[in-house]
Amino acid sequence: MMRGRALRGEGLGRGMCVGLFGGSFDPPHEGHLHVARTALRRLGLDQVWWLVSPQNPLKGAPADDFTRRYAAVSKLARQPGMRVSDIETRLGSTRTIDLLNHLKHSHPGVRFVWIMGADNLAGIHRWAQWTQIFQACPVAVIARPQDAVRARLSHAARQFASSRIRESMATALPLQTAPAWTYLTERLHSHSSTALRARN
Repeated sequence: MMRGRALRGEGLGRGMCVGLFGGSFDPPHEGHLHVARTALRRLGLDQVWWLVSPQNPLKGAPADDFTRRYAAVSKLARQPGMRVSDIETRLGSTRTIDLLNHLKHSHPGVRFVWIMGADNLAGIHRWAQWTQIFQACPVAVIARPQDAVRARLSHAARQFASSRIRESMATALPLQTAPAWTYLTERLHSHSSTALRARN
């Protein structure tokens, strides 16, 4: 398993299509893996990078120990084509737009796609400079059972309605000029970090 140093250049070549799947993963679960697998397959990506965040700034409660979460993600994301990185911690930023700008500057020949579950699309308008995220790189939204309707009617979905591409054209998304996004429906997975934390 390649660790955080991987996004400094090792294994990334010009023309590659790389999905960026960020989150606190507190804890990581099969629902997260479902999102990553769906994106890897449906978008025809070369790799999916799990970007373990030190803390989600929109969540009031502090995330569990970073080292423990990173180790848990590394154990879960063992499928070929998946990598795990601590780049947000090394950059000292929790803003997605800062991360995207850094990666695009560092790897101008790589085609990045931001990956997120439908629950994040429903609330992305609360993220810092969220419209710039859509302007920075294509976005793939994976259906989640608890937010399917709310996501499709969200502020972000309405504002970027004209930039949405058909699901049948998903493999072309990494090659699109931003803003461009798609919504992928797949077998729904019910696991959520909130529910898992509530059991403990």
